[in-house]
Amino acid sequence: MANSTTDVLLGHNGRYAGGEAIHKPGHPGRQPIRPARRVAVLACMDARLDVEDLLGLQTGEAHIIRNAGGVVTEDALRSLIISHHLLDTQEFILIHHTRCGMLAFTDDLLKAGLEGDANSARVLAQATKRAFVSCGECAASPSAFHAFRGQPEPLDAPPDATNRERLAWDVRRGMSAILNHAWIPTEGPDAITVRGFVYDVDTGALQEVSYPGPIGPAG
Repeated sequence: MANSTTDVLLGHNGRYAGGEAIHKPGHPGRQPIRPARRVAVLACMDARLDVEDLLGLQTGEAHIIRNAGGVVTEDALRSLIISHHLLDTQEFILIHHTRCGMLAFTDDLLKAGLEGDANSARVLAQATKRAFVSCGECAASPSAFHAFRGQPEPLDAPPDATNRERLAWDVRRGMSAILNHAWIPTEGPDAITVRGFVYDVDTGALQEVSYPGPIGPAG
């Protein structure tokens, strides 16, 4: 979409990666409840991402939703549906990033470690470089941790073709979950747009993920 808000924010990101600060940290005073740029961003909770800074957003311009991995979970969908239908956002942006912790485990491995499996705990400790303390108990919630598909790697591994592909897989899965949800319109006068990106924590730059495309092996 020409001259979209997402394109404007990508321009801001280029300036940010070049060392320019666009986000203004001061309190802006009273503002309306609806995001001024009519955009919602779903991003990972990683401490190295400051979404306002990397997109050049000001307070009041966007909804920012964060969780481990920037995954399109049921709760993220809940927020996006409310964001669009009640608060008039028209563009959704998904942001994953390099060196993500979601690349370092599988759901089954983490569950087994938490439940008390010694071998799983040892593998998790090796991956994270910290002592993994098992809880020794089973639990029904969360039902999934949404680890990224593919072979796990050490925590904070440098970017390469393999882990970038794994990140792109999950971005596309998230985009698909949004675009195929019955309550998120993609056609007509109330349609939203969705674009996904991988943020490089070492350079500060965003790289767009093409859609549709591969989403990785099941399981």
